[in-house]
Amino acid sequence: MADPILRMRDITKEFSGVKALDGVSITVERGEVHAICGENGAGKSTLMKVLSGVYPHGSFGGSIEFDGKEVEFRTINDSERDGIVIIHQELALSPYLSIAENIFLGNEITKRGFVDWNRTNREAAELLARVGLNENPATPVLELGVGKQQLVEIAKALSKRVKLLILDEPTAALNDDDSEHLLGLIDQLREQGITCIIISHKLKEIRRIADSVTIIRDGRTIESFRMDEPDATEDRIIRAMVGRPLDNQFPPRTPEIGEEYFRVENWTAYHPVDTERKVVDDASFYVRAGEIVGFAGLMGAGRTELAMSVFGRSYGTNISGRVFKAGKEISTRTVNEAIRNGIAYATEDRKRYGLNLIGDITVNVSAAALGKLVRLGIIDRNREYQVADDYRRQMNIKAPSVTSIVGKLSGGNQQKVVLSKWMFTGPDVLILDEPTRGIDVGAKYEIYGIINELAAQGKAVIVISSELPELIGLSDRIYTIAEGRITGEVAREDATQETLMRHMTAGREARR
Repeated sequence: MADPILRMRDITKEFSGVKALDGVSITVERGEVHAICGENGAGKSTLMKVLSGVYPHGSFGGSIEFDGKEVEFRTINDSERDGIVIIHQELALSPYLSIAENIFLGNEITKRGFVDWNRTNREAAELLARVGLNENPATPVLELGVGKQQLVEIAKALSKRVKLLILDEPTAALNDDDSEHLLGLIDQLREQGITCIIISHKLKEIRRIADSVTIIRDGRTIESFRMDEPDATEDRIIRAMVGRPLDNQFPPRTPEIGEEYFRVENWTAYHPVDTERKVVDDASFYVRAGEIVGFAGLMGAGRTELAMSVFGRSYGTNISGRVFKAGKEISTRTVNEAIRNGIAYATEDRKRYGLNLIGDITVNVSAAALGKLVRLGIIDRNREYQVADDYRRQMNIKAPSVTSIVGKLSGGNQQKVVLSKWMFTGPDVLILDEPTRGIDVGAKYEIYGIINELAAQGKAVIVISSELPELIGLSDRIYTIAEGRITGEVAREDATQETLMRHMTAGREARR
């Protein structure tokens, strides 16, 4: 018998006359895991902010019924008092406080007006045991990886007697092992009667964990259905999300591969702090003109370290090795030298390192090649605006104008701004690190099309990705890396997830 814990009816929310939510309705059954799917900008996060009181009652239309009564949340504290806790994609932990301090921050356990540290640490340890995290409660959060920080956030939610836990892209930054542990924990919470709403772009993850799903598109509810229905397939979810069938996840491409264009030989780099530890160990690889080369490796294998150390030695110390372009040795000792020699690197962390989030599209697009716009020592602002607007149209960046603030764009559109910035530098070699992380399937398809077009222009393209199906679908060749060493080179026709994983876990004993 149906037992809804949450009903949101006809929710409408406007920003400056633009409807972000237009009559959205959703019902969540008690004790289930309910997935909310939709492209970036569809309204998922806005809906959850309405539910949790970030957007207070009175600032939106419609009604919310939670746990059998109509509610009017005006702050996050109001919703948390009723048992609704949201964990955002950007974790809200204080890195310099301990695990225990973070768990009870704002909800301190006191005795006679002072914090009761014995009880605080004891109860924190009990909560950590519930989420399967074997850490001392006194450990500073900054010493934990992202996967463990997620578990601290969930422990914090459990300390608040949570009834409905909302997780926004909880595995976006996690490796496969951490992701599986987190999904297993969600299974346990469901068994304990805790209802979960999960926002995710990973369709296999949704099939693994969700009991039901609601799809939102352009601020409207498209459909809701249970995942045990016979036609509850990934294709059905994709069609509902993007409004069209994606017959193939990857755009068609006929490679036109030329001669070798970019080569790195015997590249070695050491950790910037622990200077005795190699993070890249005698790596050699090459890319041909018009070729897309993938790099696969587990978390910490050295993929990003290799890319960043080659790109202007922006990571690591005591770096050695040689770089060749079109048969000639080039210097990439600084980022400026790398850019001048036609190399571009799009970081995996676009929000921290790739974009000026408080700047507009114009400022971001021109940032890496501002010298192209200078005349007589003065930046030609009209030309800067025109360049940015050309890329906005060419890349299909969904924004009213190039004066739009980048931090307010969806993840997919932010990634297009990052690519525009580097394309404006006129690169011959592009290194794209996790180019589709945190991006929905529709936006991924567009990014894949852009990558294919760059290769069709004769550029040498390197793609680093944690998603093996993505690498297999995009790449002409794939290198695998483990413990800083390149352990394998696999042709497109031989690439399977099993083959790649075998090379990725080969360790130091493997040889090229």
